[in-house]
Order: sequence, then structure tokens, then C-alpha cells
Amino acid sequence: MTFAATVLTLYPEMFPGPLGVSLAGRALAEGRWSLETVQIRDFATDKHRSVDDTPAGGGAGMVLRADVLAAAYDSVADARPAIALTPRGSPLTQARVRDLARGPGVVLLCGRFEGFDERLFEARAIEQISIGDYILSGGEMGALVLLDACIRLLPGVMGAPSSGDDESFETGLLEYPHYTRPVEWEGRTIPEVLRSGDHARIAAWRHAQAAADTRLRRPDLWERHEGARVGSPSGARRHEEDER
Repeated sequence: MTFAATVLTLYPEMFPGPLGVSLAGRALAEGRWSLETVQIRDFATDKHRSVDDTPAGGGAGMVLRADVLAAAYDSVADARPAIALTPRGSPLTQARVRDLARGPGVVLLCGRFEGFDERLFEARAIEQISIGDYILSGGEMGALVLLDACIRLLPGVMGAPSSGDDESFETGLLEYPHYTRPVEWEGRTIPEVLRSGDHARIAAWRHAQAAADTRLRRPDLWERHEGARVGSPSGARRHEEDER
């Protein structure tokens, strides 16, 4: 099954962009995923091809019109999940990415200006997702991020199925630090444990490093990880043993 991506945007020339090179580009050429762009402006109904208007109630900027967006969306709507990229959305997570990558594809709506007329989401089943707590010029960059995250998980894209198993967020922790040759560089050496050949020791070191880095750099992730660990039956037993 090919992962089919449709992007509704005012700037279709931004695609495939970086998704046309490296792993995603090769997967696109091989037909592991497909890309369609839809120009939202094509669904405007006036002679000026207007897609936005002033905010109701006053204020700065312009708002994308619900009628134009709905017409564009309805032209491609099917069983695939529909997602609008907006800072008002729920944070994108690796778990959501995995769910999307297992499905038939996605329809993405890229916001611009001050955002979407809220009635679009009242009238259509469109999920709202944010890629982070910052503001971009439009949703296109968010769409590229979401698609890249999904495409790399498609069968055959990364090579070995286990390639991404230990990466950040897959286990609820940040990934452990990596090293490679030369063994010594500017007076700094690769940790001895990684040169020991003892796979059990290496695995334990990597897990400890991942836990320490997550606790230090992302206390929010660490709190969720510990909550999930303690909340599971086996985790609760381990937590009780730790307290003893």
C-alpha cells in the first residue's frame, strides 16, 4: 500500500522541497509514497481569487475563509486522516506519527496569515496539530516535518526495520549519545564501555545515559516516562523495590 499525501497550500511550489532528496526522495521515486498538491486559491469564487478576509471583531492580519478551504478540502477528502497545521493544535508526537505511517496516508491543510476560520473545524473532521511552541510564516514547514517523520517509518525506507527502535521518543526517552572513529579526538576518547565488546554492559550504559539526558534536558518527557513506568504492573513492582 502506498502512503498517499495530499497537501492543500497557497504555495505548492514548496513541495516536495527537502522531501525530494535523501531517504524520502528515494522512497518517492520508488513509489513507496505519493505526493499531490492542491492550490487553495483555485477554489476562490471571486474575480480576485480571494482566500482570506479581515477578522470578525477587528484586529490585525487576515483570516483564511472557511468556504474556500472547505471547497478545497472536499475536492480531495476520503478515508485518510485530515490534519491542519496550526500553532493552536495538539503537539505532534512520535506515537501519532507511528499511527499515521501505518495508515493509507494523510491530507494536510497549510495555514497562512492569522490562521483558519474556526467554522472549518466545526463543519469538517479535521485534526489540528502543531509541530512546536513557536510561530512560522505558514503551515508548509509543519507539513514537511510531519511528512518526513512519517515517510522514514514506511517499510523499506530506512533499510533494517530496527533502524529507528532506539531513537529519541521511541521509548519515551531521548536517545543515548553516539560516538565513532577516531577513538581519540582533541584529547577526548570514546567511553571505554563502548569499546569493551560487552553487549550487556553497553546496553546498560546506553539506557543509563538516555535516562540521565532525558531527566536533565527534557524533564517533561522524564515525568511522563516515569509516570508510564510506575503506572504499569511491572513498573509499579520495580518502583516499590526501588523505594525499599
